[in-house]
Amino acid sequence: MSTDVTGVFVRLKLSLLRNGLRQSGGRRAAWIASAVVALLFAALQLLGLILLRGTAHADALVVLLVAVLALGWAVMPLFFPGGDETLDPTRLVMLPLRPRPLVRALLVASLVGIGPLFTLCLLTGSVIAVARGAAAYAVGVVAVVLALLVCVALARAVAAANIRLLTSRKGRDLAVLSGLVVAIGAQVVNFAAQRLGSAGLGRLDPLADVLRWVPPGSAIGAVRSVSEGSYGAAALQLGLSALALAALIVVWARHLTRLMTAPDGSTLQAAGDGAVREKGGRGPARLLPAGRTGTVMERSLRYVWRDPKTKAAWVTSLAIGLIVPVFNAVQGSGSIYFACFAAGMLGIQMYNQFGQDTSAFWMVAMTISSPRDAYVELRGRALALLLITLPYATLVTVVTTALIGDWHRLPEVLGLSFALLGAMLATGAWSSARFPYSIPQEGHKNVAPGQAGLAWISIFGGMVAAALLCAPVIAAVIWLRLSEGGADWTWLLLPAGAAYGAAITVLGLRLAAPRTAARLPEILAAVSKG
Repeated sequence: MSTDVTGVFVRLKLSLLRNGLRQSGGRRAAWIASAVVALLFAALQLLGLILLRGTAHADALVVLLVAVLALGWAVMPLFFPGGDETLDPTRLVMLPLRPRPLVRALLVASLVGIGPLFTLCLLTGSVIAVARGAAAYAVGVVAVVLALLVCVALARAVAAANIRLLTSRKGRDLAVLSGLVVAIGAQVVNFAAQRLGSAGLGRLDPLADVLRWVPPGSAIGAVRSVSEGSYGAAALQLGLSALALAALIVVWARHLTRLMTAPDGSTLQAAGDGAVREKGGRGPARLLPAGRTGTVMERSLRYVWRDPKTKAAWVTSLAIGLIVPVFNAVQGSGSIYFACFAAGMLGIQMYNQFGQDTSAFWMVAMTISSPRDAYVELRGRALALLLITLPYATLVTVVTTALIGDWHRLPEVLGLSFALLGAMLATGAWSSARFPYSIPQEGHKNVAPGQAGLAWISIFGGMVAAALLCAPVIAAVIWLRLSEGGADWTWLLLPAGAAYGAAITVLGLRLAAPRTAARLPEILAAVSKG
């Protein structure tokens, strides 16, 4: 019975993959391209690990790679819950399946795919890099199988434990943040590679000595132990990996049993929480201004908190605005003026303000009957953005200054950041009225088909215009820095930049308001295409 169930699940996994590729030519091309890139990268990794054979501290590097690989398997279900339909066991609730054969079938089916093949290549290369002698290669075969099963079981256990979250709105919001994780991870890897390039692989030894006893790294550590003749240590390390595999399967089976037998009360719980929140009042929203301005600000902030696309754009801008100046400062190659990057990234959020409303913009349009109404609407959106951007841009500037130690330049950089932010708000308001475009609610695209040109003109044209609007402040910074005795007066750039940014924001909003009021039908048509 269990053998039949396992075969059925393997065929199901292959059918899901085949049918997914039949949906569209674009999806088929994207899958083939990603598969080719992943397999090519796996082949290069395998070749690189083989070339590491005989290199000093190679064993420390491969153990660290295996640990990072296991971490990737652990977080993969959290950020890509839709990447594998078989990760959701609740779809099998109506089938008469017992946990033990179900676990076995799902574990075997999990070995089908590009991810397991990539992992197998990396584990095989790791064994080749550290194995010495026939006994080590024999243990390496067992180690590869154990490590691969631990990675797969870890992903399944994490998915089963969090499946209620992953299938909810919060889970979809979490999946949207996957790009942020990739961006931060790339910066961390880049920083670590530079450090290792200057200090050598020997710096990995203390960490590797610990990870060599942590599954699945302990399986690869067993190969090294056998190569050195430490058969007792190798047996213990293999035992730790086997014990970890058994523990993961037990945890996975328990979560499966609970998911297959317990009712889903998440909807009732969510409803109860909502009732409690409603009784508790508006909370921080009470601090917003009265009238239309406060209403618009609250609506904009709710978009940031609840809408997946808006939240992803904000979180990505916040992260990149911090990563670029801070990582450059830590690496010793940065400038304090890189802190202005945060203001620029956050100012982009002012562009295409009406696109996030999609077809619901008609409700906003119904409340705008004059340029004055349009001005108040745009002002409320700009103030909501400033609630986040002003303190964050200040924080990034202070942190970057502290890392570089160039405190006497802090006032001028803050003034320049505020001026840039004001220019971005001004051009963003005008661009939102002149070049609106729709943001699709489904999928990963941020521009509706046929509107890519509008998006490019809106964002990049606005950024160039914002840079030109900042030219007076930039010229003042250069003049004070180059003139004799001018460095003593650079502190004036902080109030001057703030005042300039505020003035140009108000001017931009007033210029954009009449155009917004006059183009309401065109804006609604443009933002409703998604």
